[in-house]
Amino acid sequence: MALDFCFTIVNTQTFMQAAPVPGTPVKRLSRIILALALSLSIGQAQNPTELEKRLADLERKMKMLDPSFLPAPELAIIQRLDALEARLDNALSARSSVVAPAAPLPPPPPSANLASTQGGPGLQPVSVSGDFQKAVDSETRLPVAGYMDFHVNKESGDSFRPDFHRFVLLFGHSFSDRIKFWSELELEHSLVEGGEESGEVALEQAYLDFLITPKFNLRAGMLLTPVGIINERHEPPAFNGVERPFVESIIIPTTWRELGFGFTGDLGKGFRYRTYLTSALDASRFNAEFGIAEGKSSGFDSSMRNPAAVARLEYAGVRRLTLGTSLYTGLAGYNTPGINPRVTIVNFDGRYSYRRLDLRGLFANSWVSKAGALNQRLRQQTGVNPNVASQMRGYYVEPAFHLLPRRFRHDVIAFTRYERYNTQQAMPVGYLPLPQFNRSSWVTGLTYKPVPDVALKFDYVFNRNQSSVVNALNGLNLGVGWWF
Repeated sequence: MALDFCFTIVNTQTFMQAAPVPGTPVKRLSRIILALALSLSIGQAQNPTELEKRLADLERKMKMLDPSFLPAPELAIIQRLDALEARLDNALSARSSVVAPAAPLPPPPPSANLASTQGGPGLQPVSVSGDFQKAVDSETRLPVAGYMDFHVNKESGDSFRPDFHRFVLLFGHSFSDRIKFWSELELEHSLVEGGEESGEVALEQAYLDFLITPKFNLRAGMLLTPVGIINERHEPPAFNGVERPFVESIIIPTTWRELGFGFTGDLGKGFRYRTYLTSALDASRFNAEFGIAEGKSSGFDSSMRNPAAVARLEYAGVRRLTLGTSLYTGLAGYNTPGINPRVTIVNFDGRYSYRRLDLRGLFANSWVSKAGALNQRLRQQTGVNPNVASQMRGYYVEPAFHLLPRRFRHDVIAFTRYERYNTQQAMPVGYLPLPQFNRSSWVTGLTYKPVPDVALKFDYVFNRNQSSVVNALNGLNLGVGWWF
């Protein structure tokens, strides 16, 4: 019975197409099947005659699988078993070459992802565009990845507050060598409970890549908006500091994802691009403190009646240097009848590594048209003046130094980041800026990496604003983050 069951599995084309686990060679799988069948049969056999009968039955069924197979009765049983195993290997390999399953999409290598954003001892920056087609022909492995981070935060005058901030799993699949799927599912703050202020479960990205040529490929689904550095590369080991930069959380609303489609490609000579049409921001959620950040739809209750357009161009043609620029523009008034403001964002960023020194910087500016009329409409709808600005601006500069020489396996990074961001850089006629939203921060700390994909972090944040009434609170942050 065990041999019948084994052969039924081996002899079905469905098994040949679906059974191999990603990364498991067909040869090894055939040996596992044969060993299982023989071990079961030996366990049932009471004498050599019974074993020989079962071996003959398996040879008969093997001939059904491969008509060219001929038994070798002149050999000893063990030799016959060896010969049968070899023929089974060949038959399975030949059939798999005809109906071979598509190679699974490997997740982006963590260390390569890290190297694209952080240089330093033991890390060679590589060109990683966020397009996974470059990894298609590499050695495959189970297409599951993820990242997590655990924080302990303390603001001035408050107690230490622990938070398992993010638990994220990424799943990929290859339908063929030209159609790939990638997704990211996130749980924030460890708990989701109906009707309570708690965490959230969110689909962060889920898209199909249709690979056409290196220079031109189609992408569609839930997409990360390609603006800035962190939005597309926000795994904890990829940046210094426990929390993400303020500029890339407020002026650029990281993590920012929208439904849409577009094109990606590598133009050669270090240039790569991404350009999408996506669902729009929601101006009804703009406000004074966070600007446009709370207007991202994240794929829920969104609109493509007037799709937004976004494009990013990067240059990585010089070793250890990456330069990028992004442009976003789109109407955002689908929940504010009669008022349809346009949001435009421009950003420039760069990363450079020289020996043990890393430098990165970013500038971002956003404009909201018809901001005065938008404020009036939102005041009519809610009874509160949101005081939305017509222009918002932010930038940061971050030098980081690797304290240990290259010969050390571990990495210790000391960094300082200066940020300046103002969500009320310019106001519409008749509205005054609130000085507490003209802010700056000094973030200084250490990042310790026992391995490139695990980071233990410590930093202290000195916050300042232009208000003489509302104080900005300083903060102490501890965290550990990892990526696999």
